[in-house]
Amino acid sequence: MLLTLLQANSEIIAQEAAAAPEKMSLIKMAVAGGWLMIVLLLLSILAIYVFGSRWWAIRQATRTDPRLMDRLHGLLQAGDTESAMKLCGESSSPVARLMEKGLERAGRPLPDIQAAVENVGNIEVAKLEKGLPMLATVAGGAPMIGFLGTVLGMIQAFYNMSQAGSNIDITLLSGGIYTAMVTTVGGLFVGIIAYFGYNYLTAKISDLVFMMESSTIELLDSLSRNGMDDKSKKQE
Repeated sequence: MLLTLLQANSEIIAQEAAAAPEKMSLIKMAVAGGWLMIVLLLLSILAIYVFGSRWWAIRQATRTDPRLMDRLHGLLQAGDTESAMKLCGESSSPVARLMEKGLERAGRPLPDIQAAVENVGNIEVAKLEKGLPMLATVAGGAPMIGFLGTVLGMIQAFYNMSQAGSNIDITLLSGGIYTAMVTTVGGLFVGIIAYFGYNYLTAKISDLVFMMESSTIELLDSLSRNGMDDKSKKQE
């Protein structure tokens, strides 16, 4: 009796498992999206690469010695400009390169020093922003590619329905609609990641630009206080 009940339960479980719908996996979903999912995959790889490289570059650029400005002030007060330039040359940060360029122009009028430092600052910012337009393009283009897949999927669904004539079946629509929805999700997913990544990197670069501007103002004030801003006029 017990053996019969166990066999009956096992048969019921097997029947329920066979009747249960197959679970959807991400790989099967991506395959169902068609060839446009390959384009979205390439865009996602590009976005991740750009974000990773820019994040690392910005991280390295913001790693400056917190005592750099204090040490520079001490050297400038002692009149040791060469040691101050050497101190800046030992660091690979954009802030240090700005300070080094300003010290190279020591003895000239402050507007000339400020212009030289700003030119170097623009070059440093351009280096950090390299690749960000591509990330912005992915953020805006990926959802459009997903929408393109949506339109193509709906066209396929209605084409299948038109070819069926009076023998219209729900399965004729389900395939095209499924493809349309998958490409839409894929495009939005890639676009959202690229969008947030772009805004994050832009905010980090803005913080670094503020740091560079503050350091430039401190350097100009230090040069002015120590009489290193226009030696030629003083000698005249």
